[in-house]
Amino acid sequence: MWLYKDKIIASIEDMPVGTFGFIYITSYKPQGISYIGKKSLYHNVKHKLTKKQLTEQTGRGRKPLTETIQKESDWKTYYGSAKPILSLLKEGKHDDFTREIIQFVSNKKLLTYYECKYLFTNGVLENPDKWMNDNVLGKFFTKDFLT
Repeated sequence: MWLYKDKIIASIEDMPVGTFGFIYITSYKPQGISYIGKKSLYHNVKHKLTKKQLTEQTGRGRKPLTETIQKESDWKTYYGSAKPILSLLKEGKHDDFTREIIQFVSNKKLLTYYECKYLFTNGVLENPDKWMNDNVLGKFFTKDFLT
């Protein structure tokens, strides 16, 4: 279950119009540690065209063999990509987590911007005892602060 300002978010209709994705905090209650991340609501999937679709194509030049279809992502069941989260979920500890949306975002670029903003303002790399995040953008790492 996702929460946003104490309101349950169960479907895309519960989000503001034009939402592309959101920034979230997943918290593991028993240890008091959290993870900040971003999640897109949709992803693109390449789909091969059928023989019928290929024969219906008109025009000159090279014909496309695939089409791109936009599908809803797994945001409803998503907890995060951190290895500690994934191993705890494998052990069946879903009920020990809370998932909170902290900001809705309207496009892909801002999704990355706001994720970085929250990661840096919360000092996730400098406080590994409070946060499960171990890097930002694959450029800045927790290990850099431990030396």
